[in-house]
Amino acid sequence: MTNLLTIAIPTYNRAQLLDNQLAWLFRAIKGFESVCEIIVSDNCSTDDTPKVVEKWQSIFSNTTFNYKRNPENIGAVRNIASCIKAANSKYVWTISDDDKIFDNSIAYIVNTLTQHSNLGLIILNFSKSNAKTGEVFEQRCFDVEHDEVSSNGKAVFERCLEQSTGGVGLTTALVYRTDLAQRAIDNWVEGLSNLAVQIYWTAFCAYHGDTLVTKDNYLECVAGTHYFMQNPKLLVTLEYADIPEIMVKLRDIGYPNDFSRKMLYICLKKFNWRVLLGAFRRWPLVAVKAFSRYVSYAYS
Repeated sequence: MTNLLTIAIPTYNRAQLLDNQLAWLFRAIKGFESVCEIIVSDNCSTDDTPKVVEKWQSIFSNTTFNYKRNPENIGAVRNIASCIKAANSKYVWTISDDDKIFDNSIAYIVNTLTQHSNLGLIILNFSKSNAKTGEVFEQRCFDVEHDEVSSNGKAVFERCLEQSTGGVGLTTALVYRTDLAQRAIDNWVEGLSNLAVQIYWTAFCAYHGDTLVTKDNYLECVAGTHYFMQNPKLLVTLEYADIPEIMVKLRDIGYPNDFSRKMLYICLKKFNWRVLLGAFRRWPLVAVKAFSRYVSYAYS
């Protein structure tokens, strides 16, 4: 691995968003072109995505720019995993095509990775905004007083998971040491069918390397645009089955059984029972399957 950082963008049928994100990247990467690699992983888009990539490949003349197009739509989770697998740098940062990333983020990441060679994981703090109104409704995901590299990544992850389950699974907020993330994927291949598997990858990297959570925000998550938010059936599976499954799988990494059970209980407390009952009426098979999986995890 010759580069320090791979910046990978998984995308599907969002040519305009990809164009905007590559415009940001061209501006933000200045001064760090030689230590970065760019990957765009196209999930067999049917829009103008290939034309957008072709335009930007010629513009990024000082940076390695790889474009890979899947022969078919392999799903969002598998596309993210394929980005990590394709990375040729020591670290990999997979970014969504719709999150608003601040211009100073690449400089911060590269400088931090250069100074701390034992890092297994960086969790970038972020704000959340409403996709329809643009209003910021959460100023900061993680309550952190200052940037500090910890050799006890396990404890850092546990604190972050308790503060925000989604925060440790947000693609753009996570910078992984590539070999650790690749090992995490290989250790639980079946997890590629779990919509929340990135939480598992984050837990794995934290357990096996030094970890840093930033005090300052380096991006703004636009809530409501993720693919599963547009599909209520997927959302039911995510909330009531996939996330609880991750809490059980933490034990396989080495996290304590007591912590796993605690997080399962927290999941239960967060259940929106009205939504679940509505799912039983609209999609009974989906709801029964999801809740049955939760019950099996709770008693495992």
